[in-house]
Amino acid sequence: MDYRISIFLFFLTFTLPAQKISSEEEKMVNYLKDNEQEQINFLEKTVNINSGTLNLNGVREVGMLYKEELDALGFKTRWINMPDSLNRAGHLFAELDGGSGKTILLIGHLDTVFEEDHEFQSFSRSGKNASGPGANDMKGGNAVIIFALRALKAAGKLEGKNIIVAFTGDEEKPGFPLSVSRHDLVEAGKKADIALGFETASGMNYATVARRGSSGWNLKVKGKQAHSSGIFGENTGAGAIFEAARILNTFYSDVKGNELLTFNPGVILGGTKVNYNPDESAGTAFGKTNVVASELEVYGGLRFISEEQKKKARSKMQEIVKNNLPQTSAEITFSDSYPAMEPTTGNMELLKVLDEISQNLGYGKVEAYDPGRRGAADISFIAHYVDGLDGLGVMGSGAHSPYETINLETFIPLTERAALLIHRLGSE
Repeated sequence: MDYRISIFLFFLTFTLPAQKISSEEEKMVNYLKDNEQEQINFLEKTVNINSGTLNLNGVREVGMLYKEELDALGFKTRWINMPDSLNRAGHLFAELDGGSGKTILLIGHLDTVFEEDHEFQSFSRSGKNASGPGANDMKGGNAVIIFALRALKAAGKLEGKNIIVAFTGDEEKPGFPLSVSRHDLVEAGKKADIALGFETASGMNYATVARRGSSGWNLKVKGKQAHSSGIFGENTGAGAIFEAARILNTFYSDVKGNELLTFNPGVILGGTKVNYNPDESAGTAFGKTNVVASELEVYGGLRFISEEQKKKARSKMQEIVKNNLPQTSAEITFSDSYPAMEPTTGNMELLKVLDEISQNLGYGKVEAYDPGRRGAADISFIAHYVDGLDGLGVMGSGAHSPYETINLETFIPLTERAALLIHRLGSE
């Protein structure tokens, strides 16, 4: 089924009863408007601390700023160190246990893609926009979490809530194995009733109810090395490069086509000797035009909207790899990275609540964003256990580039929506 159509039809099927902004919610909105400059200043302070994933001290320093804020709000905070073998700083988790209501998990991350040696290092403002490393992805979203919680506190509505805040320290480049680096996030997801992710927003009128998962694949092909004059003959066969071409072309014709399923061969090396280093994303190949290639390797990625879709695609790829040309052999292996966040009914129910809040505030309808246009994120690791929404962070452009910006004009409105969403969901 076309997931985009099903999401759209589901959304049209349900209408919401009107609900006005309560007096407590008005206090939240007023607090945020009154403290707009403080929120911007807080963002600037965090952006100006380099926290590239591999800058372990920088990641911890940013984490400690958020820890101070959460401590002041009454959360029990803890820094979770990762084993030295992962070469990752760790995570900041905080918990508020206020009663018997629903437990809400708020997800952000401390790291950025900009390491210490990158030219892009500081925050700058120009009118209604600002730029800086992580201003958009996702220190802006982290600031939304902190100030939404501050707004609840100011309105006297934070007490009594059950909230877990998870700031991971390696979202941009997760430590492996994932069973270690995402263990605490998964446990928090199992404990929560609702998960809200504050990755970059796709606009005022969209939220993320589904994300595709990502997986890696590696194809290795062997042929018989011989003089090129013998290629296609019974003794020499087709060679590794022709066999790889057959496999990749059949992938394209026979596996391609399912809605939201994509796969990409990103690197290919072939000849009589190949060497590839995945850590450096670089390699070498040696061969001659008068020698039949004996080795070939392909490294690729696979994107999928469900575990079922992933399994079916992998099965088809494995069958194609088996049907070898003469005197060749091939094998394909797969590696898991991010699971899929499927567009569940529960996620759509949360979208309805956000849509109502947005309209109550005068910011218009909120619809489901096309999952084919979003990358993977931490919320995907827990989507199997808990209903959730993502894309609740800030608006801007140029994420992961030296042109990364945040739209400050929408900074407070998006924080208002987040505050009211946490309040209403946590009050059920």
